[in-house]
Amino acid sequence: MVSDTDLFKDIRPYRDDEVAGAIQRLIRDDEFIGAIAKYRFSTLSGMGGPVIKAMIRLYLSWRWRKLNSVRQIQLEVASYMEKMISRTTSGVSFSGLEQLKPDQGYLFISNHRDIAMDPAFVNWGLHSHGLDTVRIAIGDNLLRKPCAAELMKLNKSFIVKRSAKGPREMMKAFSELSAYLRHSLDENQSVWIAQKEGRAKDGNDKTDPAILKMFYMEGKRQKIPFSDYIKSLNLVPVSISYEYDPGDQAKARELYAKATQGAYEKREFEDVESIVQGIVGQKGRVHVAFGEPLSGEFENADQLAAAIDKQIYDNYHLFPSNLLAAGQTLEGHQAEVKLFEQHIAQIPAELKEMVLSMYARPVLNKER
Repeated sequence: MVSDTDLFKDIRPYRDDEVAGAIQRLIRDDEFIGAIAKYRFSTLSGMGGPVIKAMIRLYLSWRWRKLNSVRQIQLEVASYMEKMISRTTSGVSFSGLEQLKPDQGYLFISNHRDIAMDPAFVNWGLHSHGLDTVRIAIGDNLLRKPCAAELMKLNKSFIVKRSAKGPREMMKAFSELSAYLRHSLDENQSVWIAQKEGRAKDGNDKTDPAILKMFYMEGKRQKIPFSDYIKSLNLVPVSISYEYDPGDQAKARELYAKATQGAYEKREFEDVESIVQGIVGQKGRVHVAFGEPLSGEFENADQLAAAIDKQIYDNYHLFPSNLLAAGQTLEGHQAEVKLFEQHIAQIPAELKEMVLSMYARPVLNKER
C-alpha cells in the first residue's frame, strides 16, 4: 500500500530519514562547493581553487556530521539567519503572532517581494515566538541546479511545477499541489505561499485568483462548497515590508526593458543571483504583519482575493522610504530623509521614476 507521504514524493520536502543522504550529495556537489568558494573566498578561489574546495568539503563534513533531522537543519539555518539579520537589517519586527495557535496548521498567503527572504522572515517570526516553521512553496524554475533542489527540500520547501506544459499536465500538477496543501494542513503543518507567481516588481501587491482556485481543486474533488472549504484552510494573509529592497534596481531594470523594448530576457541563472542579492543586500528595517485568519463567507476566488488584498494593504507597515516616495513631507525625520535621498541618488536616472513608484505603491494601496 502506498503511503500518503509517498503520493507526494516528487514535490514534498525531505523527511528526517532522507537528511543524511541529501547532505552527502551536497558535500559531493562540485557546483555547490564552487559557489561557496566564490562567495566566501573570492580572492583565493582562482589561485588555490582545488585546495579551497577540499577545505570547504572537510569543514562541512565536520560541521554537518551530526545533522540527521529536519529540525536540526532548521536550527542550523536559524544560526545563519541571525547573522544575516544583524549584518543586513536595522531590525526585524512582527505583529499579529498572538492570534496564532501553536497546535494549528495555517495557510499563510503573503505579498511577494523577495524570493528567499519573504518565507525566511515569516519563519523567523514563527520560530522566535515558539511556533513551528512553515512548509514553503517554491517554483521549479528555481531548482534547475541539483544543489538548489537539495538545499530547498532540506529546509521544508515543496515544489510548484510551473514548468508543466499543456492543459492536462498543468491540471495534474495543480491537483497534486492542492491535495498536498490539504495533506500538510491535516498534519497541522503550516504552509507559506506567495499571493501570485513572481515578485511584485512594481510594488503593487495583488492576489491572483488563479492561486485561490488551485487551493480549491481538492475541495472541489471532495464536492465541498467553495466557502466551506476555504474556511477549513485557515488562510492567514501576511504583509511583508522592507524599508529598502535590495533588488529594487534589478526589478526596475526589468520593468524599464519591458516598457522601452517590449520584452525582457532573463539570464539563465538570474533568479539565483536575485536570491543571493536578497540575502546579502541591505534592507533597512523589516516588518512582518500576520493578519487575522479569514472566516467570512466567500462565494468565489475573486471575492476571496479582494479580502486577502484588503488585509495585506491595511497591515502593510509603511516606512519613511514609502512615505517620502509618495511625496509626503516628514518633519523631525532628518536621518531617514537623508538615507532615502542617498539611496535614490544611487539609482540610474532612467530607473528613478520606477523605483520611486515601487516604494510609493503601498501608500496608495493603503489609502485606497
